[in-house]
Amino acid sequence: MGTVFSLDVRGAGVPAHVLDAAIEWLHWVDRTFSTYQPDSVVSRLSRGELTADECPAEVREVLGLVRAASAASDGYFSEAPHGFLDPTGIVKGWAVERASDLLVAAGSTSHVVNGGGDVQVVGEAAAGRPWRVGVAHPVRPRQLVAVVSAHDAAVATSGTAERGRHIVDPLRGVPADGLASVTVVGPRLAWVDAVATAAFAMGLERGLAWVERLPDLEALAVTPNGRTHHTSGFLQWGALT
Repeated sequence: MGTVFSLDVRGAGVPAHVLDAAIEWLHWVDRTFSTYQPDSVVSRLSRGELTADECPAEVREVLGLVRAASAASDGYFSEAPHGFLDPTGIVKGWAVERASDLLVAAGSTSHVVNGGGDVQVVGEAAAGRPWRVGVAHPVRPRQLVAVVSAHDAAVATSGTAERGRHIVDPLRGVPADGLASVTVVGPRLAWVDAVATAAFAMGLERGLAWVERLPDLEALAVTPNGRTHHTSGFLQWGALT
């Protein structure tokens, strides 16, 4: 998936083999969904060498999530933003969420799974202390634009800081350029990740207005000049720096 993943598990009771299973799961997702590896399932599906029914059930699950995100966003979330099948706008969040679920099933009550800055947090960092998730400033290197304090929540950011203008506005067919980043906070990372991507493609006014209408989600947007804008409840999650 072209980024670094980490697991921070607090407390006792999670066997090492469960951590190994979570890491292997992330590698399997990368091998299966990569748009860069020509022999991945998604690459073969995109070329028409496989049908959806011939793919693993997880691929069909993700394609269903992609269609749901597209419908909810009036097409701003697309399964083929670059002209070929590319579900990466939701796969990373979905994979991290599933890795977190593996840890929960093994008894973990306090952990973070981080995929390139998109995180699923469970429980608290310590007794009475929420997890603190720093949000990188998209136009001021090595600075934070906000810190989100959360337990049992997900945080995802879409923007230009690491990969440039890679998010396409599928309705115009060109890279979205109205924002530098959008950060979304909510319960589950797959949906939070997709919403961040779609809101970025929509632009400032449409994107924040859309997130404002979605239940249990809040967003922070940063424009290319460094100005911040947020939904009405975002500051309940944390503070701007």
